[in-house]
Amino acid sequence: MKPATAAKKLGVYLPATPEEFRAGGITRAQLSELQENPPQWLTELRRNGPHPRPEVAGRLGVSISGLARGGINEALTTEQINALRADPPAWLQAERVVQNRVQAEEERLRERAAGRESLD
Repeated sequence: MKPATAAKKLGVYLPATPEEFRAGGITRAQLSELQENPPQWLTELRRNGPHPRPEVAGRLGVSISGLARGGINEALTTEQINALRADPPAWLQAERVVQNRVQAEEERLRERAAGRESLD
């Protein structure tokens, strides 16, 4: 698989990975090995970043679109994420409210669909 796909599956920011990871293809066996026995560079990336936007969004409790609306278009480190969580700006607080509403609506729709299935 392509390095970008492997990085996505590993949850890391591709430009921050070592050159040898980015240079060639990754087999499924190599990916499994990286997941089961992560090398030091992978452990450090997961711990300290920079993290890809989906990871940043998850850690901040907002959507990727919410990050973009807040002006966050690049990868952030764990330290930067923690600083935002410690003193959340207005955009982050507003996006968390939006995200909570979206999740509540999705849950309501799932319950509604489950209720319909039980009637069938």
